[in-house]
Amino acid sequence: MLALLADIATIFIASFVAAFAHMLLLGTPQDLIRLAGVALPTSVVFAAVAKSFNMYQPKALLELHTQFRAVCAIWLGVFGLLVATTFTLQMKGEIPWDFALLFGAVGLTTLIGQRVLLRDALRKGLAERRFSGRKIVLITDEAGRDLVNTLSDLGFFVEKHFTLPLSRSSQRRQEELIEKIIDHTRNTEIREIFFGVSPDHWSRLKRAVAGLRVLPLRVRLVPTGASSDLFYRPSTELGSAHCVELQHVPLSPVKLFAKRTLDICLSVTVLAVLSPLLLIVAIAVKLESRGPVLFKQQRCGFNGRRFTIYKFRTMSVLEDGPTIVQAKAQDTRLTRLGRWLRRTSVDEIPQLLNVLEGSMSVVGPRPHAIAHDNEFDKAIRNYAYRRRVKPGLTGLAQIKGFRGPTPTAASIERRVKQDLRYIDNWSLGLDLVILLQTPIELIRGRNAL
Repeated sequence: MLALLADIATIFIASFVAAFAHMLLLGTPQDLIRLAGVALPTSVVFAAVAKSFNMYQPKALLELHTQFRAVCAIWLGVFGLLVATTFTLQMKGEIPWDFALLFGAVGLTTLIGQRVLLRDALRKGLAERRFSGRKIVLITDEAGRDLVNTLSDLGFFVEKHFTLPLSRSSQRRQEELIEKIIDHTRNTEIREIFFGVSPDHWSRLKRAVAGLRVLPLRVRLVPTGASSDLFYRPSTELGSAHCVELQHVPLSPVKLFAKRTLDICLSVTVLAVLSPLLLIVAIAVKLESRGPVLFKQQRCGFNGRRFTIYKFRTMSVLEDGPTIVQAKAQDTRLTRLGRWLRRTSVDEIPQLLNVLEGSMSVVGPRPHAIAHDNEFDKAIRNYAYRRRVKPGLTGLAQIKGFRGPTPTAASIERRVKQDLRYIDNWSLGLDLVILLQTPIELIRGRNAL
């Protein structure tokens, strides 16, 4: 929590510094409060995204290299969103460009500098045991031995570690161990007892806890093993019953709203900025070869619903049916302009119309032709899981280099693996990271036709 508040305070300080520098550069009085007010939405969005990536955990704060990369990616994403919003809402007069650039530079520099100070302070505090507010006893089975390091990283001081015998023939040894723990605890300043045991041994664990009832200490369980997954799932009360959610929707209503807001803002901005280029491309497509400017094809979208996707036509054919041949290198169906459009992905820009109508998102698994969907569904396990979110113009698979043709089962399997990873770990910050890395991937041109 302190690290989160420190980030918010740092961004506010950076905004005041940028506003003051802006005033000095112009040599005229400026409304410092109005300019510095940009820090409020910026800090809230930055802190929310950083928290979703668990950047404020003690262990994460100690990994300086990871923090640097995450801070740069999130700050650039938030700053880009600020610029896009300013342009879309025509607020350039309210937020001058020179102030925005100063704010971006000062904010990034101070956030990175703060991470160095936080890391050093945390290291010193852990070394001097300033954060070891609770001395604990840790009792684990063989699989829970690594919990010593985990709890130590979280600031607990593991004063003593015991291994609990859980075999059927070890009941007497377990009773002796509990008596030993009780005697040891009474002679020290232990404040809490942790069990790191698999729930599969629940009956023996309950007997061990029952033996510790003579102690006025809190006893907690850190579940281990395969069954521990159940403890991490959301649960609710259904009358007198306890209901555990075994499968959750990928995006909650709040997340859907955030993602849809990003989709609309970004698609409107890009279409407005690139409208001259799109007009030139449309004319060029029409003049180069016979056929429509836009290529339309049926694709499978969210929850298996079909929709019509829009692209600039890049081929001399308009295939859309049960059999479609994937484009490949030196494909004779490609027009000369079409090769350039595909290599630069300019042919995909009309899909922003799909984003506006709600059938696609800016970021998500790439949709395939219906014919290819049916083929991949039979060949790749869990392929249909991609349809739990809207398809996108770009995605995690694309920035990892898995764009373009998928001639083998292994190539589509690698793409699907990244798509499912994106769905299971979605956050607004992840979308921003993908959007920032997409232009870099387009320049690299991996697997592009």
